[in-house]
Amino acid sequence: MMAEFEPEIESHFWDDGWIIGGLDEAGRGALAGPVSAGVVVLDREPAEVLRKAGVRDSKQLTPLKRERLAPMIKELARAWGVGFASAEEIDALNIVRATKLAATRALTSLSLFPDHLLTDYLILPEIDIPQTALIKGDQRCVSIAAASILAKTARDELMRGFEKEYPGYGFAQHKGYGTQVHRSAVKRLGRCAIHRKTFSFA
Repeated sequence: MMAEFEPEIESHFWDDGWIIGGLDEAGRGALAGPVSAGVVVLDREPAEVLRKAGVRDSKQLTPLKRERLAPMIKELARAWGVGFASAEEIDALNIVRATKLAATRALTSLSLFPDHLLTDYLILPEIDIPQTALIKGDQRCVSIAAASILAKTARDELMRGFEKEYPGYGFAQHKGYGTQVHRSAVKRLGRCAIHRKTFSFA
């Protein structure tokens, strides 16, 4: 059963006239490719339209549903952004710091900066705005769920491109996650430039 959103979380800020942004990431657990972060700034009515359209945590949606919702999110959002941190940056910084770097890049790309940030249990000390880190935030807030969809679809598109650049690994299929198909390809071909060297393939 899908978790129900808790609209009172966002309404609390909208009622006070705050501009709020939802932020989430994708690709932290993958063995190859970047980690991505999405941020979405929504008002109350567009958030309700997106909820009725089926916006949920990206992991609860099919790839086709995510691809259909992403353009709607971009159209209805007051602002949105996506940022990445590469496999090289993940190896150099560690995955947590690289995720924060991707999130910072997503935020700095915004045309409208939020007064308050709602995240899926992530705090960005480098960003000087109030933040609320929510456990399972992508299942509780439309803004965070919408951000999760943009982060996921942007990263998936990038991984499909890597399929052409690094054929044989199946990146278009598994998006860099540790499936048996992926692990078998690495045993056969070795690691390529977008594999995370600090992640274990055991």
